Amino acid sequence: MQSTDTTAKSPVIEALFKVGAHFGYAKARRHPTAKPFIFGAKNHVELFDLEETEKALAAAKAFVSAVAAQGKQVLFVGGKSEAKEVVKSAAEASGLPFAAGRFVGGTLTNFSEIRRRVDKMERLLSERETGELNRYTKKERLLIDREIAKLQSNFAGIVSMKSLPAAVFVVDPRREHIAVLEAKRLHIPVVALANSDCDLSQVDYAIPANDSSRASVAHFVEEIASAYREGRAPAPTASPVSATATV
Repeated sequence: MQSTDTTAKSPVIEALFKVGAHFGYAKARRHPTAKPFIFGAKNHVELFDLEETEKALAAAKAFVSAVAAQGKQVLFVGGKSEAKEVVKSAAEASGLPFAAGRFVGGTLTNFSEIRRRVDKMERLLSERETGELNRYTKKERLLIDREIAKLQSNFAGIVSMKSLPAAVFVVDPRREHIAVLEAKRLHIPVVALANSDCDLSQVDYAIPANDSSRASVAHFVEEIASAYREGRAPAPTASPVSATATV
């Protein structure tokens, strides 16, 4: 077990400590599955064992990197206020689909219908841009604009998701239980940043750490996004050995 002292700790643990990743919730809120990852408590707040968090993060990153290497997508999900902006930013920078707000039920389990709505949104946007909507009355265009706005609010983040993702990354699986349940139903692996109130058994790659601090959430989201980008990057080709090189 580690202490919260960062002396002689790995750079990873030092970074986790710096962003407050070790802070859980009060013991009364702890889910039984989180107990093995708790180091102790301070001022009635339980503290995660950051050595265990480091191991879990490494496993999650290795999995996400492997998904990227296969050319497959990871859907990022995070609707809480601490996560929305960082999830959107990290996913966009990685060319990945995201749900940064309310996760629409059926996004995974009723994907064909959801995809039809996305296609409709793209069609209406294209028609508005080219002026094709001018054939409608002013009132009809107003209604269409409202429909576009609603479709964008719900589906703008998943335009690039042409098929079901190979994995889902969730910030706070307790809050995003619908996304987790849909993924499990379809046997899609779930990676999750999960605080001490979450049922860690419901996800495949649980990262036990603070999911309620903006700094902590941003750190983990970027770690997962970076792992994806690194996995997707082509391996450097070896320089050819010169025929004239001396032995």
